[in-house]
Amino acid sequence: MSEQIDQEWADQLAPTRRAVLGAGIAGLGAAAAGTLPQQAQAASPGGQAITAGKLQPTTTTGDSEWGYETFAEPTGRPGSTRPGEAQLPATPRPYTAIKSYHAHVYFDEDTYHKAALLRKWAAERFAVELGNWNKEPRGPHVTPSFYFGFTVEQLPVIIPWLQLNSLGLRILIHPNTDNPRADHLDYALWVNRSQPVNAYGMETSLTPGKRNDLPVYPNTRPSVILEV
Repeated sequence: MSEQIDQEWADQLAPTRRAVLGAGIAGLGAAAAGTLPQQAQAASPGGQAITAGKLQPTTTTGDSEWGYETFAEPTGRPGSTRPGEAQLPATPRPYTAIKSYHAHVYFDEDTYHKAALLRKWAAERFAVELGNWNKEPRGPHVTPSFYFGFTVEQLPVIIPWLQLNSLGLRILIHPNTDNPRADHLDYALWVNRSQPVNAYGMETSLTPGKRNDLPVYPNTRPSVILEV
């Protein structure tokens, strides 16, 4: 019975289709054997031509903006961006060098509703300095985000609260010291997975006269009793 059904389907296949399929199968066999004719060429995604199973560079004119012999350049060791590595300190830094904290909550077009809920929850429960919505990358933050600042005294409560109520969002928590770059890259904590932070261009020490304590001025009015 199955042979009869197979034959019926085979009979419905038009001769022209059988010819096309036959040519395609023959072409695949020739390609495997490396016998494609010279004119059988196809463009590769990189702008090169495939001839006889090999990539052939296309003919271009002009000079590369990168120059030539770049493969011979030495691999130099970059300078350290981590504080305390150029010369090891004699004593540890006091923890009181941290004056406040920032929590940066990252989101995208698929998770903005989660960010809105988390933002609402935080504003209802904590006296924090809540920043604006950043619907595009801003500063060292490469994705949309919002932030809120909080005091050192709130740290033991806010960090575990964010750990349990992150809704799967990535959250950067960093201290505020006199080294903004280290604050974002080396002293930071993450809730959920980390993501790139473009902070290498930030200052390693604040200019004289500029405040380095980043005080927190709460602009929220908590109205919900924190769950315990």
